[in-house]
Amino acid sequence: MKKYFLFLLFPLLFISCNDKNEAEAAIAGIDVGEVKIVRFDDVFYNSKPEDLPKLKQAYPFFFPQNYPDSVWVSNMNDPFMRQLKEETDKVYPNMDALQDEMHSLFQHMKYYFPEVNVPEVFTIISDDENQRAVYSPEVVAIPINLYLGKDNKLYDGLPSYQVQTFEPNQIVPDVVSSFAPGYIAAPKDRTFLSIITYFGKELYLKDLLIPNATDAAKMGYTEEQEAWAEENESEIWRYFVENKVLFDTNAKLADRFVNPAPFSKFYLELDNESPGRLGVWIGWQIVRSYMENNKDVTLQQLLETDAKTIFDNSKYKPKK
Repeated sequence: MKKYFLFLLFPLLFISCNDKNEAEAAIAGIDVGEVKIVRFDDVFYNSKPEDLPKLKQAYPFFFPQNYPDSVWVSNMNDPFMRQLKEETDKVYPNMDALQDEMHSLFQHMKYYFPEVNVPEVFTIISDDENQRAVYSPEVVAIPINLYLGKDNKLYDGLPSYQVQTFEPNQIVPDVVSSFAPGYIAAPKDRTFLSIITYFGKELYLKDLLIPNATDAAKMGYTEEQEAWAEENESEIWRYFVENKVLFDTNAKLADRFVNPAPFSKFYLELDNESPGRLGVWIGWQIVRSYMENNKDVTLQQLLETDAKTIFDNSKYKPKK
């Protein structure tokens, strides 16, 4: 029976891989023009206070009108901000690699969302450690000092679970996270299933838009955390089912299994071994299973479909 099953499986795998190869070949031929990353951090910190009027005219989106010029002058001369800039220049002497990644991302966006315009891309310096890369139809702003690598001295004192997402490989996944809400339908209710399915759709978008990224990078996990999730998938799922959390609307479930955290909160001995956001990871697997078992569903249909329909038709069953 096993041999017969494998005999049936191989053609399906071949068809799936062939479809992906055809899509990638088409994507590679999409013209998005030259993607150039503007180092606004260079422009700003190489300027003088008297240059402000010119800067504000050229880059109005970086100068909210409710802030007086004194704020920007102070920023230019702030020793800590200068240190952030100096450290950033060491890690990113040029933007060549990132430009290639952004070019590929925009090609994938245009393939799946033809109406998308290619925005301008800027790097900035930010003193807000919660500020991630931001996508808008006109501008992508990347706070480049937040992607210097988790071991950078500038991050001393910050929580390790947060700092592990300060790796260069998190820039493009963060851009997709900012892009996704404009295309994913909001949850229709407050159930745990709806919340994790919403984020599962976001991660599935990453599967399509940044196919060369690792699953760990898409989640903001280390490779070890991703391996832990994969190895314990059936146990995580059993916990959710046995404790009837899928259709629960308790807001505390988001803090336990959805929001960034050092670990997930099962209230078991294994908690300290687990990565945070395991509910999101399970939502991703449900969405993947749904798309694998419903080949006629388009990406746009997926993004509009409610969580219960996805779950009921996903045939999701963790590997033991």
